[in-house]
Amino acid sequence: MSTRQVLIFSHFERFWHWTQMVLIVTLLATGFGVHGFHSLIDFEEAVTLHTIAALALGVLWILATFWLLTTGTWRHFVPSAKGLWQVARFYAWGIFQGEGHPYRKAYWRKHNPLQALAYLGLKLVLFPAIWISGIPYLLYGLWQHLPQASEWLSWVALVHTAAAFAIAAFIVAHIYLLTTGHSFVEHVKPMITGFDEVDLSPEEEAYLVKDQPRHIR
Repeated sequence: MSTRQVLIFSHFERFWHWTQMVLIVTLLATGFGVHGFHSLIDFEEAVTLHTIAALALGVLWILATFWLLTTGTWRHFVPSAKGLWQVARFYAWGIFQGEGHPYRKAYWRKHNPLQALAYLGLKLVLFPAIWISGIPYLLYGLWQHLPQASEWLSWVALVHTAAAFAIAAFIVAHIYLLTTGHSFVEHVKPMITGFDEVDLSPEEEAYLVKDQPRHIR
């Protein structure tokens, strides 16, 4: 195996990541404003911005889902039990003892097992929870005449807010992990340039050098 700088984050993937980040932060800020957690923005403006950001994020996720399925990139988000315990132990204990990270990026698996598991949970649990609760919340005017509508709205709001707090906690943990190991800049740089250090087999290195020379340094 040899370690080379390889393009593992495409232009679309980087666009998806940063656009999603801006939209989710906007949704959290406006959503918490709507719930009265802060008064930094007017209620009506918060509702309008929240709705626009939600619709934009929905379009982005549709495009991202299509891209993941058509490019086969979805495989990077399939968790594996192999190495999961070692990575979990590292973050819970080894990182505080100065141990090296047990996982090395591979060409066809850029996320470690714990990352893949966390991203999969985000995409299959928290994001659907946000939409399943958010759409009825937004369209309450269409079903408010139903029996016990106000009681159902309370549950919808509870699920929506709980999912929002869970996503906020994920973001905090994500940023915290960017400050561990390498410098913050070194962690963020691959999502800007697309290039990161990857362990390559001789066959993978030969393929990239011959057929994708612009994807390897």
